[in-house]
Amino acid sequence: MSSDGYIAGGEDERKYKGVRRRKWGKWVSEIRVPGSQERIWLGTYSSPEAAAVAHDIASYCLRGGSSRKGFNFPVTSLPASVQPDMSPRSVQRAASDAGMAVDAQMILWNSSPPPARPEMSSEMFWGNGGCRDVDGMGAGSSAGGDVLNLSVEDYF
Repeated sequence: MSSDGYIAGGEDERKYKGVRRRKWGKWVSEIRVPGSQERIWLGTYSSPEAAAVAHDIASYCLRGGSSRKGFNFPVTSLPASVQPDMSPRSVQRAASDAGMAVDAQMILWNSSPPPARPEMSSEMFWGNGGCRDVDGMGAGSSAGGDVLNLSVEDYF
């Protein structure tokens, strides 16, 4: 198993860049800071997709638009708080918030699936340049600077 992807029992499973699976089933993500040996820990997630989104956000923040070929998912719009050339701590927070939002959405889908489950896309998580709330009630990032701060433990 490498840090570039995961192998979890089958050749048909998708590998995500910067994501690996722990022995106990959780998914983790980290990224190397360009031009150094330093790594930024992006978090532990319930799903590989959440870890992959965290890696994509961090990759954009550290490398800018030049890394588009290295993304796990197509990036159509990003949260307003995400910018190239952020500090490592800011990158870590933005990526973690994005990954946690995806994890929370997937937990909601798995606990009580909607009547017609839409196909997952990056637009579902990033609308109007800000992080969308996971319950559709209007909470989340806004132009006023409020930050959505989620933890997987909030849902257990």
